[in-house]
Amino acid sequence: MNSELIKQLLDVDLPQCEITVEGGDGKYLVTVAGNVFEGLNAVKRQQKIYQILSEHISSGAIHAITMRLFTVDEFNATT
Repeated sequence: MNSELIKQLLDVDLPQCEITVEGGDGKYLVTVAGNVFEGLNAVKRQQKIYQILSEHISSGAIHAITMRLFTVDEFNATT
């Protein structure tokens, strides 16, 4: 498992989102900006990502994942 493969998995289910994945050796930082998170609290946003990556988390390929999840407006406000 590498950061590019994680990005590809996320791109499939979140095609309208801006996604970056950093890290390696099972530890990753995932940043996603997209309107798919509109109206969702932090837990619901994380659940969306866990659902996509659950197979790889369960297998141990991903040991730790830190998530920064934004709507487009929230992301633009941080930059």
